[in-house]
Amino acid sequence: MTRNPTSTSRPAGVLLDLPLLLDGSRTSQPSRVHAALRAAILDGRLSPGLRLPSSRSLAAQLGVQRNAVVVAYEQLLSDGLAEARMGSGTFVATQVPAGPTTREAVIALPPPEPPIPFTLGRTHPDPTLVRGLAKATLRHLVRGDPAYFGYGDPRGSERLRGELARYLAAARGIDCDPAQIMVTGGTQQALRFVAGVLLSPGDPVWIEDPCYPVARRILEAVNARLVPVPVDGSGLDVAEGQRREPRARLAYVTPSHQFPTGVVLRMERRVALLDWARKTGAWILEDDYDSEFRYTGQPLTALAGMDHHGRVIYFGTFSKSLLAGLRMGFAVLPPRLLPEMVAARAAFDRFPGGPFADAVADLLADGSFSAHVRRMRGRYRAARDLVATTLMAASDGWLRVVVPDGGLHLLATLPDGLPGDAARVIRTRAGVSARLLSETRIGTSGTEAFLLGISGYAPADLEEAAKRLGLAVRDYCQAR
Repeated sequence: MTRNPTSTSRPAGVLLDLPLLLDGSRTSQPSRVHAALRAAILDGRLSPGLRLPSSRSLAAQLGVQRNAVVVAYEQLLSDGLAEARMGSGTFVATQVPAGPTTREAVIALPPPEPPIPFTLGRTHPDPTLVRGLAKATLRHLVRGDPAYFGYGDPRGSERLRGELARYLAAARGIDCDPAQIMVTGGTQQALRFVAGVLLSPGDPVWIEDPCYPVARRILEAVNARLVPVPVDGSGLDVAEGQRREPRARLAYVTPSHQFPTGVVLRMERRVALLDWARKTGAWILEDDYDSEFRYTGQPLTALAGMDHHGRVIYFGTFSKSLLAGLRMGFAVLPPRLLPEMVAARAAFDRFPGGPFADAVADLLADGSFSAHVRRMRGRYRAARDLVATTLMAASDGWLRVVVPDGGLHLLATLPDGLPGDAARVIRTRAGVSARLLSETRIGTSGTEAFLLGISGYAPADLEEAAKRLGLAVRDYCQAR
């Protein structure tokens, strides 16, 4: 005899808590139970073929007489909404008519950007790093630190904060106490926390132009009044910012590797920016998103490392140095901001996870992180040079490629005088995923360029994509 797969796939009593709501307006218990079961079946909450609890179990769950459930089941059988199987029990019918639903339609969200060259924000899946991170995470989980089983410090892992303080002192020139560091879910979360604490609707905020679009969206979300400050070959034009809005509440900057242009904020402008913040009481938000990847010269001292008056809030992230899926970053906060920031963190996000944070701390402590960065620095430098050389050759000189001293993307600039849609047409023809410089601007206009992510792709894929883009530019420009 062939076994019925439905009757044997679920053990007896597996469904003791049905999602039922009894209608108190009905007079009898059997009618209330039947109406609730019928609605659950027609709405799809009880799926076809699902075994229903015994009459005794369901009666105990609902607080009704057993006979009320028996009568309700009999009515379901008469309706064709249930089936009785000898020796197995009562089941939702395998064929159930579709009933009306009150569920609100779900708005379809656009899918994530496909991982094709030259999508920004990807990292190389380094097997050595992944193994080390996996071992460290497992080690902490097996040890079962009691801290993991309760609510923790809103600032995050004490061990990671200690290792970060040592790392930042050596690598970025930032002298800070571990107590000043807050572990976050990336720099976006850090910016959202800080903006929520420091800004009131309408407060003026300096933002670089062109700028990091995500930062712009976050600041707009808290109803800040954005003051675009132009960026030139020396970085943010501090004098122009003072002319446009001298009493800005804060300034958001990427001084070590400006996004998207890649320029470095010159020393005289760093000093001017710090002086402005000190004199006006403004805050500087320093987003140091990819400073680990500098290919020539010594690492630059962070703006926070030059701040002697506690006006700079420093953001760092592991999204570029390790992997974006880790969702881990950190903020170094001036001591005077700690009470407000800790209170905001406790209210909105309580505290960050511990095992992954402690695992990352292990990588920082034993040198694995530094070794990984050195490996990736060599890989990404080679990728930068490959893409730049290929683009210039394939475009036959129509593209001007800026080879940056650091970072994980480069700019490829189109000639002036092209139609406004030229870059989008070329991007489509080349079949690449490249953000446009115009998409990062707020108020200024100027030459158009492609922002090309160079990290996280095989060299052969980068070379092929660079050839397609270069040829598409050449063909488009020559045809005009």
